[in-house]
Amino acid sequence: MAAPAELQAARLAVQRRTLEIDKLKFQIAKLRRMQFGRSSERLTRQLEQLEAGEAEDISKAAAKDRPLPVRHGARPKRKPLPDHWPRREIVHEPEPNGACPACGDDMARLGEDVIEVLDYVPGRFRVIRHVRPKYACRCCDAITPAPALPTPRGRAAPGVLAHLLVPKCADHLPLYRQSEIYAREGLDPDRSTPAFVRAGY
Repeated sequence: MAAPAELQAARLAVQRRTLEIDKLKFQIAKLRRMQFGRSSERLTRQLEQLEAGEAEDISKAAAKDRPLPVRHGARPKRKPLPDHWPRREIVHEPEPNGACPACGDDMARLGEDVIEVLDYVPGRFRVIRHVRPKYACRCCDAITPAPALPTPRGRAAPGVLAHLLVPKCADHLPLYRQSEIYAREGLDPDRSTPAFVRAGY
């Protein structure tokens, strides 16, 4: 009668040791991922959490009619777009008759704004120069409006935004790999932010 009890105890001991070995293997794999895994993806997650917290602070301040929190620090200076890329210029002239849309009077030219946005045509980058001659109405001081761009104060055309988002969201290509691809084209985006558009491109 003692033999079946000893056999049962031995089986339980083997099961316990097997479970402990599996647990230790899992911990080793987790530690290896923490030690040798891609840190940029972890940093991206932390940055997204930080931005979410900042957006929450802004929404709370807006709900309580308090002044919005101000980010401290100087705004980063944008890098110029490389000169070797082809450029296409689009001039946004007002209506052919040159009349003010508000009152119908003649408009006088004040100067022009030039905005360079980065575009991507499959296989290559190009720069589109939006030139908007500034006209002001002589009668009511109305000024011709600026062209609408996909991102406010951004320097990315719809082609670049699509080229950034499709590999990131559909193909799960990390941003650090995308920056290596763009570096081969002469574009050197800053990898410290989750989107090159906000980083100065």
